[in-house]
Amino acid sequence: MNTQLKKGVLELCVLAIINRKDSYGYEIVDSLAEFIKMSEGTIYPMLRRLAKDGYVATYYKESQTGPQRKYYKITDTGKEYLRKSYEDWNELVSGVKMILQEEKQ
Repeated sequence: MNTQLKKGVLELCVLAIINRKDSYGYEIVDSLAEFIKMSEGTIYPMLRRLAKDGYVATYYKESQTGPQRKYYKITDTGKEYLRKSYEDWNELVSGVKMILQEEKQ
């Protein structure tokens, strides 16, 4: 899959996962890996950028099985960005479907 396209889709998915519940990095990677083939090394830089851009905030929480974990929580700005990205995604998918259906005819 085209790397840039995949990164954009992964960003949307990462924000959607964090929007459902605050999550730590490996938990996000694990959730994505169920559905999308990608490397762990792709997600952590994305999480740092999302935090830098103000779409997510971070905090630390004690783990019952080891050291503290860094959790990601979506911000109000992140929620608005996710909403807009979801609209853009739906518009793109709709347009691609129409083009591909015309191709079949």
